[in-house]
Amino acid sequence: MTKNMEKSKSRSNLGVRSKPARQQATSGDASQPLKMVKNQNGGDVNTSDQTQNRLSIKPGKIDSISGPLVIAVDVEGLKLYDMVSVGYAKLMGEVIELRDNRAWVQVYEETSGLSVNEPVISLQKPLSVQLGPGMLTRFYDGIQRPLDTIFELSGTFIQKGISVPPLNQEKAWQFTAAKKVGDQVVAGDIIGQVPETSLITHYVMVPPGVEGKIIKIADGKYQIDQTVAVVVDDQQKEVPLKMYQYWPIRQGRPYQKKLQSNVPLTTGQRVLDTFFPILKGGTAATPGPFGSGKTVTQQQLAKWCDAQIIIYIGCGERGNEMTDVLKEFPHLKDPKSGKPLMERTVLIANTSNMPIAAREASIYTGITIAEYYRDMGYDVALMADSTSRWAEALREISGRLEEMPGEEGYPAYLAGRIAQFYERAGVVLCAGGGQSSEREEIKTEDSKQDQTAAKSSRPKKSTQLTKSRQGSVTVVGAVSPPGGDLSEPVSQSSLRVTKVYWALDSSLAYARHYPAIHWLQSYSLYSEEVDDYNRNNFDYEYPELRRKFMGMLQEEAKLQEIIRIVGMDSLSNQERILLETTKSLREDYLQQNAFDEVDTYTSKDKQLAMLRAIWGFYEACLGFAERNSERLVSDVLDMELKNELAKMKYVSEQELDKIVSLPKQFHDEVRRIEQAGEDGEPEKPPLHMSISHLDTDIDQANGGE
Repeated sequence: MTKNMEKSKSRSNLGVRSKPARQQATSGDASQPLKMVKNQNGGDVNTSDQTQNRLSIKPGKIDSISGPLVIAVDVEGLKLYDMVSVGYAKLMGEVIELRDNRAWVQVYEETSGLSVNEPVISLQKPLSVQLGPGMLTRFYDGIQRPLDTIFELSGTFIQKGISVPPLNQEKAWQFTAAKKVGDQVVAGDIIGQVPETSLITHYVMVPPGVEGKIIKIADGKYQIDQTVAVVVDDQQKEVPLKMYQYWPIRQGRPYQKKLQSNVPLTTGQRVLDTFFPILKGGTAATPGPFGSGKTVTQQQLAKWCDAQIIIYIGCGERGNEMTDVLKEFPHLKDPKSGKPLMERTVLIANTSNMPIAAREASIYTGITIAEYYRDMGYDVALMADSTSRWAEALREISGRLEEMPGEEGYPAYLAGRIAQFYERAGVVLCAGGGQSSEREEIKTEDSKQDQTAAKSSRPKKSTQLTKSRQGSVTVVGAVSPPGGDLSEPVSQSSLRVTKVYWALDSSLAYARHYPAIHWLQSYSLYSEEVDDYNRNNFDYEYPELRRKFMGMLQEEAKLQEIIRIVGMDSLSNQERILLETTKSLREDYLQQNAFDEVDTYTSKDKQLAMLRAIWGFYEACLGFAERNSERLVSDVLDMELKNELAKMKYVSEQELDKIVSLPKQFHDEVRRIEQAGEDGEPEKPPLHMSISHLDTDIDQANGGE
């Protein structure tokens, strides 16, 4: 018992972000030493500047093996989270616990065939990713090994111990300098740029921990490991700069400060953009049972959201799902540029048949790559599918470490790990200065008039702030609770730290209503900020329609309870109109076909036109009921023109006039039906017992909501 408690105490520190002794290696040569410097956040960062003889490090040996967990003894020079080479096959492993001369290592590759007493060698560096041009369009595993290159070398199955450079070492990139000899630079400054794809320009930045005066820089074609600039620091030491840098995946990249954003991330999915929006730099969780559409929803976000860079992580999911992504993305066109979406996408896959320990690494690998592009000034969206598989990996490793389990066997630090992951999202003022990609200004004033007045009286900004870049990372994590039980620890821990909850409902999925996001169970804590943004930058009526329709959906749920008890005949004309309108809203607006060429994506302009059309139908029918209390409301509810609402979603963006004209057509058609009834003998309506009366003022009907 005492032994287990000691282990749990030693391991519990993993639930809090630690500061490993080495946080960055700026050279890809594993045979070079790591020099300790300070980054802007006060942590230690590594730079490599001279040759080190690794042969002087005495290797240890394997003492015991338990699945992906290996216990090694007598390994020299180890620190927590250091990488080690395990066995004669040189498997990649990471130190996750140290005690006396023993090290607990989680191995990121298959350990079958490994035996006791095989050597274990410290690599003297933390698990890091190589960040540079060439990552876009690539398909990596959880530890940033390019799977397409591995396929060429070892075939369908990944050979144990295989080591492949993450970036293309032979390709020559056209480097254009943004600085000149004699310029002073600090960490994060942009010194040049490379056309990574036809959509994305890759900005070459000064690595964290480096500052000084440029003494050499020139335009030209360079391979990834060639020096593009040389900086001399305060100690008169020359530091070569290359187009890439290394960064440890467990350590967040430095920035000046976090900012508050009110710019929504437009997804093209009507239920999300209208009712449950997310901001750029925000966080969202998508819990749902099996078959409810989590993967398709995340793929839709990856395809159509207006982020400039997409990082898609398949963590522990089925291999055929990632295969579908690989086959589909290269053929999809970006709605703004018309270029392939893959040109701004990085795919990371650790499928269910890959080593379970690498699931944890895949999450951190993805968020680190996202932060790197954020530091260039880009808006990045990261999709993690799913965080539950990552938590299962934590549970397995924790069990093999004999730690005291928490709820449902998950480690006690599960909530802390999930919080650390989502906290790396946000909008930031990037480190350094220099040019950046175009992005929308983050506004804090309430209106355009206030902005104009504020600018006239506002003091001039400093040069540093004017040159600084803003970037964002938006994180959307899918959660796969067993049996759809949202009370389990992963779902609850995710909901505690995210601000958007897209509740996938199995009953909607079984009814073939996709996206199966339940409008009464989901929520967004960004709604007020998005409403303010839409009023000032899009259309004042859009947030008002959103609020009114949400109130009608809530009222519909109450009326459905009454119908189940008393029956449909008990409803008033106004209530019948409400039910018919919300039915159209659910089926013609909230329901969206991801596999239809037109319906898969809906612009904000089309969303507004569709909402106005449905609201026009509601107002026209309600006016008829008020003017003709003795007439049957079914006369207008069954009008043939109503079928046009069902066809709206299939109207292309170039034909929006067909939708825009619908409100007027509904009012004209109702007047025509009303006039025809006046010319003939009106029917006597049946007696109605009104259970509840919906006031025509929607604000009053929803309690002023």
